[in-house]
Amino acid sequence: MTDQVVDTGGVQALPHASAGRQFLGRTRELKELLADIERAGLDTLSGRKAPRARVLLIAGRPGSGRTALAEELVRQVADRYGDGVLRARLSEPDGTPVPVERTARELLTALDRPAPAGAAEDDLTAVLRKTLADRRVLLLLDDAARAEQVDALLPDTPECLAVAVSGGPLTGISDVRPCTLGGLDTKSAVELLSRHAGSVRITVDPRAAEDLVEVCQGQPAALMLAGGWLAARPKAAVADLAKQLHAEGEDGTPLGRVFRLAYAGLPTPAARILRLLSLAPGGLVDPHTASALAGSSVDGARATLDDLVALGLVQTVDSPLPQYEVPACLHRLLRALTETQDRPAELQLARARMLERTVRLLQSCRAITETDNPETRQKLLGMPRALRFPNPRAAAEWLSIRRPALLASARAAVADGELDTLARRLMSQLVRAMAAHLGTQAAAGDLYDIHGLVLDVAERRQLPREKAAALLNLGDLDARTGRTRKALVRFRAALDAGWEANDPYATGRAMESVGGAHLELGDYDRAADWFGRALAERLARGERADAARLYGRIAEAHTYAGRYGDALRNWRSAVTGHRRSGDVAGHARALSELARVQEYAGRPAESLRTCQEAVEWARRAEDVRLQGALHLRLADTLEHLGDPTAAQLHRGAAERMLGEEPQDSDAAESEPGQEGFEPGQDPNACEIRSASAED
Repeated sequence: MTDQVVDTGGVQALPHASAGRQFLGRTRELKELLADIERAGLDTLSGRKAPRARVLLIAGRPGSGRTALAEELVRQVADRYGDGVLRARLSEPDGTPVPVERTARELLTALDRPAPAGAAEDDLTAVLRKTLADRRVLLLLDDAARAEQVDALLPDTPECLAVAVSGGPLTGISDVRPCTLGGLDTKSAVELLSRHAGSVRITVDPRAAEDLVEVCQGQPAALMLAGGWLAARPKAAVADLAKQLHAEGEDGTPLGRVFRLAYAGLPTPAARILRLLSLAPGGLVDPHTASALAGSSVDGARATLDDLVALGLVQTVDSPLPQYEVPACLHRLLRALTETQDRPAELQLARARMLERTVRLLQSCRAITETDNPETRQKLLGMPRALRFPNPRAAAEWLSIRRPALLASARAAVADGELDTLARRLMSQLVRAMAAHLGTQAAAGDLYDIHGLVLDVAERRQLPREKAAALLNLGDLDARTGRTRKALVRFRAALDAGWEANDPYATGRAMESVGGAHLELGDYDRAADWFGRALAERLARGERADAARLYGRIAEAHTYAGRYGDALRNWRSAVTGHRRSGDVAGHARALSELARVQEYAGRPAESLRTCQEAVEWARRAEDVRLQGALHLRLADTLEHLGDPTAAQLHRGAAERMLGEEPQDSDAAESEPGQEGFEPGQDPNACEIRSASAED
């Protein structure tokens, strides 16, 4: 999971772990890091201008306070970087490296520079570097697993600074000296312990407190857990805790020993919830997730989470809605507990409950946007109150805040491979919720990733119908971002899958999409051929509206090829089809294109009559923009026919309708065939077609 934040004037784009405690210790390390910012790099010493951002590396084991030190450093120098702070976490809670392309896309989104859906890593990082080239930003790259992750994201400007956090040296990045962390100094460690356990017991027995610090080796995470243990036991002495930890011997790390002691003191329900939190995708948890994992009430789960926060076992996340995360340093310990104390079947059931709860929340999130539908309203009323959103704005806010966790949930469900039915339902509802609240264009990057996951499941489970839908959706997004040849390959594969599934919808749309790709590539003969195949299927099934549109697409291919006679014949068929199906707007647009081709063919008088008829149908369709474009076409035609007075009248009408200065008709109108099918315009373009009917 990536957790990106852009700070501009104190405004944060996405939540991150709260740092509500005053920073302690690390005076020497901070001084060295601040001095390192000012230190001349090797390039400067050799007389060359530094080509890239300076990198500061903070290295230490999980639980050593490495992220806290990085945050404190960022706080102290942030005012030097007027374009703000960007944050990214480069590893999942279980240590899996986050793909560079995902991190780059999230950083670009935080910078209000959405990247094309499905773009390759090199393209995304190039766009990121270009975006940062004229900015002065500070990057905090937390939990880096490999040097390549950091190197790919570095801006090509010395005006930026990158602060990387890692478990060790990042070999491969030049001119980087790691600041390696050990334990806190004794004074700071005792103060940290005092803050969590209370000052009285520390003051009355300072020697025991120092002994406890020594047992914990000054590790902040271990000290926080020790303080939480003492805070939960007001009558226990500091010496008692130190004695128990000494009794543990040298088995494991100090953090592991303190964690075992803290875990052993939890009530059984709380201990179970804590273990199961390791299953939360991306490490992000809300009360609904905890409730579903444990099979408890939402209110009960939230109370338990707050208790775990007080013990230092869970952290709160700055967010308008209640959100928590398991510290990354505890994730491995919790996973080990689930393997020894929970049966595989119980863990699978917990995952299934979590996915089912997420699916129902997404259903509610989407349904709140459709309350004008009586059936949808009835469905909403039938949901438990805890799953309902009060209004669309609240649902959109929930979707935005939980987006990283929802995407991580989809990835984890597909990787698991044992809950594919639930995974498919989850992805179906996630696509629909994003389309309803964000629109397919704004959510294109996320939709591309989701449809890729759908394709993985469809191929694994041998579901040709779902495979065809995923390939069509991916092809549409590829075509929209200029990867036409890649889109063509996907459309041909979708056609094969549609034939295998005997799905007329998929085969028809795939044929049309193959034709559209050939048209974009300039192969007009193949385009007309594939549109013709799709037309034959539509006519065989009596689908008049789609057939009329396909006549227009065939005419479009012939127009580009300069075969105006064939184009006119097909546009007339399109006009007839739209009229018979009662599509007034389609009828008007087809007449408009017919008039255009008549003008190309050197028939201005026919073009004038057709254009006048098109204006009347556009008026009936209440398409003001089309009316304005047609008036411009009429003006051009009348000028060619030697009637400048009438032409001026039509130009004036077009100016009033379009609300702008007159322009030539080709600029005002769309290109030939624009009224036809285009990738992404199909209302089912993002549908995952094997979803259950109840969804």
